[in-house]
Amino acid sequence: MVAVLIDPDSSEDSQLDALVFHPHFNQVDFLFVGGSLVTDGNMRSCLAGLKKRTDKPLIIFPGSPNQIDETADAILLLSLISGRNADLLIGRHVESAHKLKRSGLEILSTGYILLDGGRTTTVSYISGTTPIPQDKPGIAAATALAGCQLGQQLIYLDCGSGANQYASPTLIAAVKNEVHVPVIVGGGIKTKEEAMAVFKAGADVVVVGNKLEENPEFLTQLVEAKGSVMTS
Repeated sequence: MVAVLIDPDSSEDSQLDALVFHPHFNQVDFLFVGGSLVTDGNMRSCLAGLKKRTDKPLIIFPGSPNQIDETADAILLLSLISGRNADLLIGRHVESAHKLKRSGLEILSTGYILLDGGRTTTVSYISGTTPIPQDKPGIAAATALAGCQLGQQLIYLDCGSGANQYASPTLIAAVKNEVHVPVIVGGGIKTKEEAMAVFKAGADVVVVGNKLEENPEFLTQLVEAKGSVMTS
C-alpha cells in the first residue's frame, strides 16, 4: 500500500489540489497528517481541506498531543521504541489518554523505530534519541519483535523527513522476518527503484512526504513501483 505524509504547517490549498487531483491519486491508500514539531499548526484546517477533497482515510501521525484531532479517522499511537526517551515511550501517551478516549478516533498502536538516514532529521533532534545504524539490522529486528510482544499492532521504520538515505532492504527484510504485523517504511525514498526495493524487501506500506512536495509527479513513479511489485 501507499501512504502520503502531509505536514499541515506547510500544506497550502494549491499543494492539496496538486495531490488530490493527480491522475494517480486513486492509487493512494492512506493520508498521514502530522509532523515532528510540537505545535498543532494548521491541523484542523488541513484535515478540513482534505475532507472537502477526498474520502481517503485520514490518519494522524502525531508530533505531540496537540495534534490529536477528532475530525480525522484514526491515529498512529506512536511509541518510540528505538529510543530511551521515557516521555516518548509512555509519557505523552499518559498525557493524551483521556483526550484520545473522548475523541472516538481509531487507535493504531505503533512501534516507531528511527533509523539512521545519513543526516540529523527533525524527529531525531526533537526526540533527543539516537537512530539505529543501518548496518545493525539485528538490533532493528529485535526492537520490532519486542514491540510486537508488547502488543503493538504496527511497526513503523522511519529514516525521518528529508533523510539522505532510505531504510535498507536488508534491514527491512530482517524486521519482516521477525514480526507478523504490517511494516510501514518511510523517509528518504526518492526514486521508483528505491520504492520497489522497499516493497520487495517486505514493506506493507511505503510512505512518501517531502519528495512529493518537491515533485508531485513522483506519485506516478511510486504507484508504478507498487503495481510492479503486485504483479511480479
